[in-house]
Amino acid sequence: MASLKALKIRINSVKSTQKITKAMKMVAAAKLRRATEAAEASRPYAERLEKVVSSIASKVTVGPQSPKLLAGTGKDDVHLFVVATSDKGLAGAFNTNIVRLARKRPRNCGLLARR
Repeated sequence: MASLKALKIRINSVKSTQKITKAMKMVAAAKLRRATEAAEASRPYAERLEKVVSSIASKVTVGPQSPKLLAGTGKDDVHLFVVATSDKGLAGAFNTNIVRLARKRPRNCGLLARR
């Protein structure tokens, strides 16, 4: 059986660990709250962007002089990805991740042949 001193040391160790865990939970909750607020704040931007892209697509007249990028080719297996990145400072990793995802997405969906 453990001595009284060993038990006291163990109890203090557990209490210390509980304090650290509680602090980590508080930090995680604050980060989650900020991320949620940022996502909510970007919703109007995303909705407006969707309206702008829809408006552009609805105004395209299909003809021989129409740009293929906007008018399409009539094939159902062709898709257009609109990739938007940031021009703010220190956004290199953000932009890199967006571009990486944009390159992987068509391949994962079977839209592009693998090289």
